[in-house]
Amino acid sequence: MMEDNRERIIAVENSFRSGGKPLLVPGRVLIGEGRLLKLCRRKPQPKAFFLFNDILVYGSIVVPGRWNSHQKILRLEELEQENLEDGVGMRNQWLLRTPRKSFHISAASLKEKQAWMEHIECCRVERLKLLGLPTAMKPFAAIWVPDTASTVCMRCTEPFNVTQRRHHCRHCGFVVCNSCSKSRAVLTHISSKPVRVCCLCTESLCERNISNGSFRKKDSIKEMPEYEESSDEDQDENDTHTARFNAYRESKALYCYFNPQHLKPPQL
Repeated sequence: MMEDNRERIIAVENSFRSGGKPLLVPGRVLIGEGRLLKLCRRKPQPKAFFLFNDILVYGSIVVPGRWNSHQKILRLEELEQENLEDGVGMRNQWLLRTPRKSFHISAASLKEKQAWMEHIECCRVERLKLLGLPTAMKPFAAIWVPDTASTVCMRCTEPFNVTQRRHHCRHCGFVVCNSCSKSRAVLTHISSKPVRVCCLCTESLCERNISNGSFRKKDSIKEMPEYEESSDEDQDENDTHTARFNAYRESKALYCYFNPQHLKPPQL
């Protein structure tokens, strides 16, 4: 059984080619994998998700079941889930919150959504017990408002155009223009470096002294790299995301093969 688990983890690691971090570490078990829609800046995009007993990994799909890119790793002890009602463009959705990143995801069916949420929560609780950590979480990253949700700056109401680009405040997640987000503040749960914050959040951060005096302003600010690069999230994908479930017991973990379009796991 453990050899099968090792082979699966190596397969996931290799699917990210040279662009991903090593995933094969002692004690790590691959619990399940599948395809989910992730709400990105411009529109929902299908992503490959891999649930381990200690982390949740996802990335952009290049060749379904074989090649992924832009690997992202979320530690389960820092993760929290929130159930959501169906939205206009996202059915069977729920929310994932972490200190550095928070976003909506959705499954192809209610059954698949429930399976994902149950397995993630089970692994998260076991991880917290193993590390001896309390259930109280750190501050979570704000959920970014999608670019398409507003045609004007959500602070000054100036319309966006070719020269008036959209930006996101890292503190509130609002879509703002450059003029309304020239300030930078240290949000320790997101980054040790100053990140973009809007004018309203600048005032509240100063009042509450959240940034511990590390806030700074400049008359001319160079364009900072976006925390969530649009190039990572806006690749056009037309693949559908369906699911089926095959399960077996391995140690104390339940492996769920979420996506029939991926390569089948080795016969047990």
